[in-house]
Amino acid sequence: MPHAGEPVGPIPAGLDPEEYDRTRRRVLWSLPTGLYLLGSRAGERRNLMTLSLAVQLSTDPKLVGVAVESGAVTHSLVSDGGAFALSVLAREDRAIVRRFVKPAEWDGAALNGEAVHERATGCPVLDRAVAYLDCRLERAVDLGAHTLFVGEVLDAGFLRAEDTPVLRMEDTRMSYGG
Repeated sequence: MPHAGEPVGPIPAGLDPEEYDRTRRRVLWSLPTGLYLLGSRAGERRNLMTLSLAVQLSTDPKLVGVAVESGAVTHSLVSDGGAFALSVLAREDRAIVRRFVKPAEWDGAALNGEAVHERATGCPVLDRAVAYLDCRLERAVDLGAHTLFVGEVLDAGFLRAEDTPVLRMEDTRMSYGG
């Protein structure tokens, strides 16, 4: 098992492991990806978490997959609550994602001071989101450091104009590439 800071995964023969690891990270960082807020709830516990991997997996039924780090608060809330909600953010709201990289504080109406509402599953959706997907958990796939949660879309809609430019990783100085 590698120690913290050591390259992870196979290293092609004949290459310097540290140099290869830096290159691999840069390639992974170049993959186009969005930035979202993932809402979760179990009982009275709620959270919004910055998320960079969300994808439609099936058209019939409508399935969405989100990857959540195994040790995250959101991981236990999705597992225990059996649902998640994805808030699609406007490009102009890029600063908000940094407010949700740690567990959020719930005050009864807002998370980290941001107004939220609940849809079919009871998971929080950011009021100022461009759009949302509210999903019932169908299955969880263990991927090691992360779990791929697969949810069926129960409710979806736009909260702002459909042509609002949406947030992408490249719009921030954040990076995620393992």
